[in-house]
Amino acid sequence: MMGKRMIIKGGTIVLPESVIRGDIVVENGAIAAIRSGSDLDTDRFDADDLSAETIDANGDWVLPGLIDMHCDAIEKEVEPRPNTLFPLEMAFLQFERKLAGHGITTMLHSLSLGVGLSLRGEHLVGEMIRLIASMREERAVIRHGVHLRYEVSHLTGFDLAQRLMSEGLLDYVSLMDHAPGQGQYHRPGAFERYVMKNQGVGLEEVVTIVEELQERRARVDWNKLKALTAQAREHGIAVASHDDDSAESVRRSLDFGATVSEFPLNLETASYAYARGMGVCIGAPNIVRGGSHDGNLKASQAVREGVADILCSDYHPASLLHSIFVLESEGIPLSQAVNMATLNPAKALGRSEKIGSLEPGKQADLIVVRKVRDIPLVRHTIVGGTLVHATRDMG
Repeated sequence: MMGKRMIIKGGTIVLPESVIRGDIVVENGAIAAIRSGSDLDTDRFDADDLSAETIDANGDWVLPGLIDMHCDAIEKEVEPRPNTLFPLEMAFLQFERKLAGHGITTMLHSLSLGVGLSLRGEHLVGEMIRLIASMREERAVIRHGVHLRYEVSHLTGFDLAQRLMSEGLLDYVSLMDHAPGQGQYHRPGAFERYVMKNQGVGLEEVVTIVEELQERRARVDWNKLKALTAQAREHGIAVASHDDDSAESVRRSLDFGATVSEFPLNLETASYAYARGMGVCIGAPNIVRGGSHDGNLKASQAVREGVADILCSDYHPASLLHSIFVLESEGIPLSQAVNMATLNPAKALGRSEKIGSLEPGKQADLIVVRKVRDIPLVRHTIVGGTLVHATRDMG
């Protein structure tokens, strides 16, 4: 992704700690300069500017490209209805274009090893991960990676997970425990309702699934899981926990080497994880909708309390950009809100030297945003200095 010289002119540029009006100069795929104030009145760049590709950002915000650490929406692209699978390559290529339109320039596709149906079975998960790897090597519109979500009760996936790590195909690993009666499904019947809705099975089948899951959960080899996360860290792969619901569960996650707590279920747990130095990741849909669909932690409260620092789209990519401006409307400084979807996830993944903020020397991953009826929409998406998405002037 190496583009020619480009200038994004006259935008409201969101930097890590401030917001300025100015231009961004891009050369050879990287940010060459950010100029504002007196710099705009000089002739220093004029000769080169004449030959540059120019984007007029007057009246628009210019943000770093969004970095999404946790999004399982690719599953719905492959299987929009229960037991209705579409070709993986078709689903991926179409989805990629949607992501560029949502301003997401780095996507870690969240793929689960757990329930052996649809895209969460070992065969299709492995096939999709290898497809993503081949696409990012051959041709990619945005930057792609893989977030492997490992269900602790999945007893047969260790070899596959270790092999994928060894081959350099994983970027992020999280441990999940979706057993009924705890975590996300602590309310009676919550797990059963979820399975019936998303897998298209009846009550009798759900009873069998629950019995099998509980039996597998009783046989979890926690030492083997600890070895898996240790291998991840050896390969430079960040490890996360999922749905922590107490200080005890956070301590267990830390014991596994987790550095990110995804979707803590209550404010006390989020506060404890943050105080222990973990990144705390919350869902953008929770911000946009004004609360959790499961009645758990209200994400905006965690932000206001200063105990959440990473946003992800979870299951709805369009929410990521929108949530930034919702937070701003609720009194969160725009730079801070933008960092939650850009610089902070880049830091959590160990990539902040190259991406995640608008700074000279970093890769030119950025988006130009304009509000229409108070909804932020992406006018331009640039990845590595190359324009990959553009819309007509929306007035």
